[in-house]
Order: sequence, then C-alpha cells, then structure tokens
Amino acid sequence: MNNLKTNFGKRKIKISEKTSLVQSLFTNVSKNYDLMNDLMSFGTHRIWKKTLLEIMNIRSNEKIIDVGSGTGDLIKLITKKNNNNEIYCVDLNANMLNECKNKFKNNKYNKIKFINANAENLPFQKNIFDKYIISFCLRNVTHIEKALSEAHRILKPGGSFYCLEFSTPNTTIINSLYNEYKKKIIPFLGDKIANNKDAYKYLDESISLFPNQESLLDMINDAGFTTSNFINIFDGIVSIHKGYKV
Repeated sequence: MNNLKTNFGKRKIKISEKTSLVQSLFTNVSKNYDLMNDLMSFGTHRIWKKTLLEIMNIRSNEKIIDVGSGTGDLIKLITKKNNNNEIYCVDLNANMLNECKNKFKNNKYNKIKFINANAENLPFQKNIFDKYIISFCLRNVTHIEKALSEAHRILKPGGSFYCLEFSTPNTTIINSLYNEYKKKIIPFLGDKIANNKDAYKYLDESISLFPNQESLLDMINDAGFTTSNFINIFDGIVSIHKGYKV
C-alpha cells in the first residue's frame, strides 16, 4: 500500500508524500498569495468569487464552513454582506491560516473561527453546517473522494455544497490559449513575483490534471449529493459545482 502512486503536478510520487509537498508549496507562497492571484487572473478571481456568493444566496444565521480558506478573501466578501453568520475558516496550512487571521485582526465581525484541519478529516460532528464551500482547493487534496464524503457528512440535511475550481474550457481556441498561458506565463510570474517558479509550475499541472466538469459532477453525485449541477464561467476556465444533501 505504501508504494501506491499519485500525481504531484505531472510527477509521480507516493500517495503518502503529496499532502506534505503541497503544504510546503503553499507555505512558501503564502506572503505573496493575494498579489499573485490578482496578477495571474488579471483580478478576475474577484468576479468569480462574487458570482459564487450570488449563487449561494446566504441567509441570516446560517452556519458556513469554508474549507481551504487560504488568505480569507472569500470570507471577507461574505462578512461584508452578512454580519450574523457563524463562519468556520478551515485550512491545513498554518501559514495561510495566519494570513487569513491577519485579515480579520481589526474586524468587528466576531463569529469567525479559524481551524487548522485537513479537508479529508474534518473535526466536526455530522449534520451541523448549512453551507460548505471549497474554493480553488479541491485539486490540491490528496484523496478528493474523502473530501467530498466529509463535506456530505458535516452538512445538515437540506444543506448545500459549493465548489469553485479551475476547469476545462469549452472551446478549442480558448483551451489552447489558456494552456499556453498556464504553461508559460504563470510560472514566469511565479518566478519574478513570488520567487518560486516551481510552485506555479505545479499550479499549471494541477489544473491540467484535475477532473473536468462532468467527471467532477459524477464524483459529487457518488459522494451522496443530489440535484447536482455546474455553471461554467469564462467559457469553463473555472466552474462552480453545486449539490444538496437530503
């Protein structure tokens, strides 16, 4: 079992090694993470996240978990619109979680909890959250099926699952241009801005190897979610998957 392999970008590594390698990358880029997101996406990641929040239609007093919170920019958007939701920011990387905490250091919003935990093994009882979010994180998880199963377990009956993630463009020309951009420009920016070309080379490869929209939808359904669907943004460069727990 210890010799089973998985992908770390396009490298084949032992499954047991992936989580620590991914976390090491995020530790190294945590200080420049927000800047790089803006540069790589030309700021459009903010539009994608606002679109996600519109689809989520968050209501008063809902209990929300954001898995793979990163530096907390999505939570910051949520708290601007809603001030009475209990929110759990979860990230396996302590450096990223600290960056997230720093964003809310002087914020009067006091219903945010910061949890250092793995998406594959969440420290919560079942049936307690109204909404589960995982944004640009699922492709970095070693066992995607485990993370989806955990999402289903901790949601209340009637709760909803949301995944915002890079995906596969629909049209050939955009897919071709996007692949060239990911392969050449993103690692270049990573080298010049974050002083870490390898981390952003991994970003390109992790996107390329991640399941496409339909394959991910099948995985979400297999985890027990119903009425699942997805919405493509920017021709499918990113997609939002949604599912319900009954």
